[in-house]
Amino acid sequence: MVILALVAEEPLHPYGMQQRIKARGKDRIANVARPNSVYQTINGLRRAGLINVRETYREESRPERTVYEITEAGREALQQWLLGMLSSTERSFADFPAALSFLPLLEPEAVVRQLEARARMLEERLAETDTSPLELPRLFLIEEEYVRTVTRADLEWVRSVIDDLRTGRLTWSEEWLEGFAEMAGHDRTD
Repeated sequence: MVILALVAEEPLHPYGMQQRIKARGKDRIANVARPNSVYQTINGLRRAGLINVRETYREESRPERTVYEITEAGREALQQWLLGMLSSTERSFADFPAALSFLPLLEPEAVVRQLEARARMLEERLAETDTSPLELPRLFLIEEEYVRTVTRADLEWVRSVIDDLRTGRLTWSEEWLEGFAEMAGHDRTD
């Protein structure tokens, strides 16, 4: 979607796409760490008929550059994707909630250490998003605002779980788990 949105603004070559993504801070929402990911996305968009080659050119001492432009089908698809993404609450299957569902397989102390590490990473991420080098209107940084809000909420929740683990409000042991399993099994047969 990010690549398609960029070529909707104006025709671009892949290197220009990468530079624009980084310059706008969109690399926080789009994975362009490896140039190959942009080229793979371009190939997929071309196969789907959403972008076309506009031109290929070479400047002095530069590699050949292929400029891509959006097709009418690409504009329609982009509009539908954006509208759908804005209204959808489609479930995504993230690793963190899955790991949380299996906490009883770990010792509470190990969970505290890992959550403390997560909290430090969230603090770093929050610090990065709080210092945007760009002075742009809110409209152009709205995704940064969302990421900050979600990151703050994630950090607050993780800190509360750490506190509950440290104080014993949230804890478990093998004996407790066995007792719970027996009780749960007993309740189902009654």
